[in-house]
Amino acid sequence: MKDHIVLTGRRSSLVLERIANGAPLWRHWGERVTPGDLPPRDEQPLSFSPDVVVPLSTAPGFGLGGFGQPLFSAHRDGRDFSCGWDSIEVEANETQLVVHLIDSIARIGLEQRFLLDPVSDVLTISATLTNRGELPLALCSLAPAILPLPPSSKTIRSFTGRHNAEFQELREAMPAHGWFREERRGLTGHGGPAGLFVLGDGAGWHRGPVHAVQLAWSGNSRLSIECDGPGWTLAAGEWLAPGEVRLAAGEAFATPELLATYSPDGLNGASANFHQAIRSRAPWAGRGMTPRPVHLNSWEGLYFDQDEARLMALADRAAAIGVERFVLDDGWFRGRPDDRSGLGDWQVDRAKYPDGLKPLADHVRKLGMEFGLWVEPEMVNPDSDLYRAHPDWALHIAGRAMVTARNQLVLDMSRADVRDYLFDALDALLGELPIAYLKWDHNRHLATAGNADGGASYHAQVMGTYALIDRVRAAHPGVEIESCAGGGGRIDAGIATRVERFWASDNLDAVSRTAIQRGFLAFMPPEMMGAHVGASPSHATGRVQPIEFRAGVALCGHFGVELDPARLNDVDRNLLAGWIATYKTHRDRLHSGQTWLGEEPGLMWQAVGDPAHLILFVTVIDPPTDRLAPVRLPMLTGDGDISVRPISAADATSATYSASWLAGTGLPLPHMAAHSIAMFILKAA
Repeated sequence: MKDHIVLTGRRSSLVLERIANGAPLWRHWGERVTPGDLPPRDEQPLSFSPDVVVPLSTAPGFGLGGFGQPLFSAHRDGRDFSCGWDSIEVEANETQLVVHLIDSIARIGLEQRFLLDPVSDVLTISATLTNRGELPLALCSLAPAILPLPPSSKTIRSFTGRHNAEFQELREAMPAHGWFREERRGLTGHGGPAGLFVLGDGAGWHRGPVHAVQLAWSGNSRLSIECDGPGWTLAAGEWLAPGEVRLAAGEAFATPELLATYSPDGLNGASANFHQAIRSRAPWAGRGMTPRPVHLNSWEGLYFDQDEARLMALADRAAAIGVERFVLDDGWFRGRPDDRSGLGDWQVDRAKYPDGLKPLADHVRKLGMEFGLWVEPEMVNPDSDLYRAHPDWALHIAGRAMVTARNQLVLDMSRADVRDYLFDALDALLGELPIAYLKWDHNRHLATAGNADGGASYHAQVMGTYALIDRVRAAHPGVEIESCAGGGGRIDAGIATRVERFWASDNLDAVSRTAIQRGFLAFMPPEMMGAHVGASPSHATGRVQPIEFRAGVALCGHFGVELDPARLNDVDRNLLAGWIATYKTHRDRLHSGQTWLGEEPGLMWQAVGDPAHLILFVTVIDPPTDRLAPVRLPMLTGDGDISVRPISAADATSATYSASWLAGTGLPLPHMAAHSIAMFILKAA
């Protein structure tokens, strides 16, 4: 029997070496290979090192001669802090690997699962640690895996962000010693998933080796890269607060799944792999995605200034321009004239809606639109009947002052009675009204995040929220859900199994949105990216932008409108209706196939579809200082002809180029001003 285990994907391979006295050793993660007989490992110890070399395994320990990143950290009242495996069982085939490990001295069991999807080339990894001792085990950290990165790695591409400025890209050189990033706010964070891309020699948008990971988790997280000999190691996992996980005898703790991928086709190849994986995890996987309807959300059109007559009139105007889903945002429930009160009291405000929301919902449906509703189940205002009745239901730390944000506190989602109350409230709304869609918001970070027992409750908070969403979905399987957290604060592969849409940002300024949306597309597919046409001047930035630019940028995702059409002049209103029609014509192509991003001097571009049928967006942000460079499209190969037709309100003539010309020399562009976007359909002639 060969001494190696190989998981084989479409373009990648994972190679491990079996050993008799420990977890399998990492030998390769990267381009697809046929290893044959593994070359011998270098077991010559370095100077001033232990006499026995400890190579990187799938489950590196701590305290027994290995000094790299450990898979986990745990102890029993200060003891059993080191770990070495003396019982090893491995089950493997071409795409799956399960490793069972036991440390009989520390009395710890570990199971690791690796699944390499041959379609997406995404490796899904998880780990479960079990306390096999009689005394409690304090678990301080546990990662799904510690992954190897090659010595040729050059650049880390990661993302940071804040409210109204999500997914801001950062590029940094590989560290001489270490690099890490932690999220301790209780949410995924406005920088997007706990994820990153590592670019190898010569890697860019379209070609070159890229390793990438993202954590399928909606709470605290930790990413780290450490220099380890000639290469680096990469870890991604949940960040645990002090004392948060304490395992009783026989109790187990499971990590979130880690999605990891390698692509030889640059950043676009790695993102395409992630998109395929997320599509396979989405709620519609297996039954097919229905066309993504055009939204109108009431928030920036009316804010809290709402009543039945205003909303019905807004719905009339929405239907007139082609909107297909009308969403009533914050302000519809009792005691909610502003954001200072009412959260938690999920009954309709009869002053605004004397007969409830059914007349509005029925009016919306008669106009041919779906009806959607904003909710924020995990939150409570101190000024609410719910809080006055159950102040202990809010996360708190005994003896500490309560910390509010947006005038609200956070309900303790680990409590079954809290989840039952929220389910009953949502179930009543969904049972009474023809609601097709919930905008599920979360408008603050977690502090003070203590539970009824006085312990940290970050992990339990996420698990409780997942449980509530799962229960609502089971009871009302036809209802779609959008994940919103002060805009893009909860976008990750964990909640992506439970929601059909993400709200990428509260910032609708089209210049800001260009960067935000490109960051989103690093991890998530465009059909899940809520992208709306906002007002001008922008409510977030005050910048003025033409309707064509705002609409074109929104067309790159799941298209919607976040304004009152009555505030547009006739020309802009007609143009918006035209862009809505354009979206409907092309949404099947926009929401399937691969997405490519690229840059040329003075412009950015995005293409969606497949090489035989592409939709191309070219965006100019700053005033051009010279003629725009042609757009080179490397995904086009061969010498076949490609027909290129501009998408515009006016009639436009087609041109024909060879695929090799477009790939190597590029598509010539018309003059474009700052804050403009041009769109083209490219088809094999």
